[in-house]
Amino acid sequence: MFFLFLCVFQLDPQTVQSKNWHMDVIEMNGIKVEFSMKRERSKVPYIVRQCIEEVEKRGIDEVGIYRISGVATDIQALKAAFDTNTKDILVMLSDMDINAIAGTLKLYFRELPEPLLTDRLYPAFMEGIALSDPAAKENCMMHLLRSLPDPNLITFLSLLEHLKRVADKEPINKMSLHNLGTVFGPTLLRPSESEVSKGHITLASDIWSHDVMAQVQVLLYYLQHPPISFAELKRNTLYFSTDV
Repeated sequence: MFFLFLCVFQLDPQTVQSKNWHMDVIEMNGIKVEFSMKRERSKVPYIVRQCIEEVEKRGIDEVGIYRISGVATDIQALKAAFDTNTKDILVMLSDMDINAIAGTLKLYFRELPEPLLTDRLYPAFMEGIALSDPAAKENCMMHLLRSLPDPNLITFLSLLEHLKRVADKEPINKMSLHNLGTVFGPTLLRPSESEVSKGHITLASDIWSHDVMAQVQVLLYYLQHPPISFAELKRNTLYFSTDV
């Protein structure tokens, strides 16, 4: 299978890094998370950690959490507070409507200069999720995760486990894994402008009928997967046979 050959040799993490295919750090409003990581001694952005913590503290039982939109002015106020590192951010979080906090987290990922799962890996994620052989799909989807820059991967895995915990409360909050995949999939994984301009995506209807469904399926695949360890991913380098 030709794609499996590409999945190993074209998307080898070292090759990806040497070709500068995607950012080494995640940014928000032009501010590199690399600096906050050093300051906070954490590899997950502060805004992600705090929003997740607050949602799990008092919003995990909220019906429609992440699906129901928060008040736009509240979301913008909270976003601005994070951007300026306001000292009262924890007080704001404790007083803010939980849907506004959930909306701020979604906005953070939506406004990243590059999607969390990166522009250059987008075509490979689309092809990988379409593989019909379960073993081939597993190997490829795990390899793609290993191809992500470490800050992106660690942040993604943190969000992934959070969304699984939210889905554990589905009988109460009515948010299944599929619902959460529908909300976050197109935010974490979307085509770049260059991908669109190349003609890979020509019509808005094509996006909604094909790409968006595939984006949802990519996230759903990882949500339904047993726990994924960053250390295990980095330790276990998988090789594909070109004869498969």
